[in-house]
Amino acid sequence: MTVAILLGSAGTASATTVPGTTAERRAAAPCPQPLPPAAHQAPPTGACGAPSPGAAGLGDSYFRDAGNGGYDVAHYDVTMAYAGARTGTVDATVTVTATATQDLSAFDLDFRGPEVGGVSVDGRSARHRRDGRELVVTPAEPIPAGRVFAVAVRYAGRPKPLRSKAFGTYGWIPSKDGAVVAAEPDGASTWLPVNDHPRDKATYAFHVTVPKGLQAVANGTPGPVRHGGTTATFEWSEGAPMASYLATVAIGKFHMRRTQAGGTRVITAVDPAFGSSAKELESTTVKVLKWAAPLFGPYPFATAGGIVDDPKLNYALETQERPLYGGFAPDDDFVVHELAHQWFGDSVGLTRWQDIWLNEGFATYAEWLWRERTGRDSAGKIFKRYRAQPASSPIFSPPPGAPGAGKLFGYSVYVRGAMCLQALRDRVGDRAFFTILRTWAAEHRHATATTPQFIALAERVSGKRLTELFQTWLYSKTKPRRW
Repeated sequence: MTVAILLGSAGTASATTVPGTTAERRAAAPCPQPLPPAAHQAPPTGACGAPSPGAAGLGDSYFRDAGNGGYDVAHYDVTMAYAGARTGTVDATVTVTATATQDLSAFDLDFRGPEVGGVSVDGRSARHRRDGRELVVTPAEPIPAGRVFAVAVRYAGRPKPLRSKAFGTYGWIPSKDGAVVAAEPDGASTWLPVNDHPRDKATYAFHVTVPKGLQAVANGTPGPVRHGGTTATFEWSEGAPMASYLATVAIGKFHMRRTQAGGTRVITAVDPAFGSSAKELESTTVKVLKWAAPLFGPYPFATAGGIVDDPKLNYALETQERPLYGGFAPDDDFVVHELAHQWFGDSVGLTRWQDIWLNEGFATYAEWLWRERTGRDSAGKIFKRYRAQPASSPIFSPPPGAPGAGKLFGYSVYVRGAMCLQALRDRVGDRAFFTILRTWAAEHRHATATTPQFIALAERVSGKRLTELFQTWLYSKTKPRRW
């Protein structure tokens, strides 16, 4: 995500923060629950020697109720009909295909959307109830560990965005002629029944029916458009694993452009209010993709592009394969930032929200590298300009490796996170540094990772001990002075 951090010649910064929220937890089940598992680790079978409910959260220290235990999602199939901007209503069926990781008597989906009309598991009607942000599903029969199952949720009504004084507007957001989804960090549940945590990636298929004259754009590769008398149905498929906060649908009128960057299809969609910028967005996207691949490794997805829609969100989001720019025509820095996220944040995802600097620090540093390519500036010079700022500057606090949920998208995560990478580059040299970046992107492609894993990789590639450097730049509560 870009939060409008603009790097002037003096290295000053201004920003708008973006979303985060907490949610209610449902009461504990009568049978004690096992602790939520670590990533890729299956928990024990049901407590008390019998099938038991999956946990109502994955226990992330920043968003404890985000995600759910007891299953691992492989695929979401989203079928929705949008009635038009006058009512903003949606009639949808979302089918979630998952594998049980324990013997399940019941399980939760995160869902803060409209009224649920029915739920089935493997074609059989299932009991369900709403409990805060949770949709609690009890199948007709327990689901044994290891079984693949499909839960279909029907809902109808008007999805609404989440709003917070601290973090703005996110989730399902109405636009002048439709709607657009920008869900980071936990807004996917405004429109999807979902396991809403980045460590449970899945593939997606979208089938979106809209009134004639409107279009629907989503992640991934487009399929055929089916035209009815008064409607059109747009098909999109995301075949690479994707975190739920990166899933998007944009409904409205768009100037669509299609081209190629090497072997990658580039698809852009621009609201008519910003139509004059459509060609520039396309050409900048192509330029940045060609520049980035030698630095970061092969582009990790089938398509690329961008969406410009009218809601004035004052931020951009790295929605997978097709970044979203909310209410503005992006300049080079925004495009570089969001496309860098396709490697760092989208393909290599977060195991825990605390490590958000792995997304934002890396994407901010890509902006510095973009400026370096002309020879008129350099990442080193930008680093020095920022380092000259006083210790009281918000670029130094809180520490980017542990910012806290309320500062997830604060200045320091972006700027001090990027400064950490420049400090690493200075220590290990260019050859080792860019090998570290490419190896990181390659070894964790379409997976998730943590800060300790990055530190271990940097030490392995460089042959240097780097604990003090990372401790100082990521976790020290004061302005770094020695490392």
